[in-house]
Amino acid sequence: YTQNQAIKLNKKIGNNKLIVDYAMRYGQPSIKSKIINLKEEGCENLVILPLYPQYAAATTATVCDEVYRSLIKMRWQPSLQIIPHYESEPLYITAICNSIKNKLKQIKWKPDLIMASYHGIPKKYFEKGDPYHCYCHKTTRLISEKMRIEIPIITTFQSRFGPQEWLQPYTDKTLEKLPNEGKKNILVICPGFASDCVETLEEISMEGKTSFIDGGGKNFDFIPCLNDNNDHIELFSNLITKYI
Repeated sequence: YTQNQAIKLNKKIGNNKLIVDYAMRYGQPSIKSKIINLKEEGCENLVILPLYPQYAAATTATVCDEVYRSLIKMRWQPSLQIIPHYESEPLYITAICNSIKNKLKQIKWKPDLIMASYHGIPKKYFEKGDPYHCYCHKTTRLISEKMRIEIPIITTFQSRFGPQEWLQPYTDKTLEKLPNEGKKNILVICPGFASDCVETLEEISMEGKTSFIDGGGKNFDFIPCLNDNNDHIELFSNLITKYI
C-alpha cells in the first residue's frame, strides 16, 4: 500500500521538477537511503510527510529524528520542511467518514456501535505531555460530528505490550466485554493507520473478531484503512501542495 500511495501520488503531482518517493521508518528502503538517492537526483528541497495522522513522540517525532540523523552526517544540506500531524484536516475526516459510509452500505445489519481503535502508547508518555491521546479523541469527535448518525462511536487503544499501563480503554478488553453489555453488532475502524498492516489485519480483523464472537458477539466487520484509495491520495496531494 505504501508503494502504491507513492506511485499514485507521483502520477498526480509529480513532474520533471518534483519527485515523490517513499521510505520506511523501520525497515527498507530506509529514510537515510532515500535521502541519499534524492541528493544524487539533484534535489534541493525536501518535504517530509510522516504517515501518522495523530502526532506522537514515538511515531511522528522519530521520523523527524531519523531525517535529522541522516542529514547531520551529510555536507549537503537541503531546504527542509516537515508536514505536521493532520488529525483534524477536513479531507482526512471526510475520507474516514466516506469509508464508514461505504461499509454501512455493504453490510446487511445495523451496528450497535463503531469502535475507533488507535495504536496505544504507554500512559507515562501522556503524563509527560505527549498530545497523542488528545489528538485521537479529537479525530473520533470530528468523525462523529461529520457523520451525524445515531450509531455511537467510541475510542479505544490497541497493540500494547509489556507490563506497564498504556492508554485506556484497551481495544482487546473492550471487544471481550461488549457482548455482555448488549453490544453484539459492531464495526471497527483504525483511523491512526495510513495503511493496513499486521496491527489491523491480524490483531483486529482476525484476533479481535474471534474474541468478540467468542464472547457472545453476533456481527463484526472491519473497515479497511484508507490505503491507496482516491480520497487518501487527494488528502496527501492537498497536504503536500501547501508546502511546495
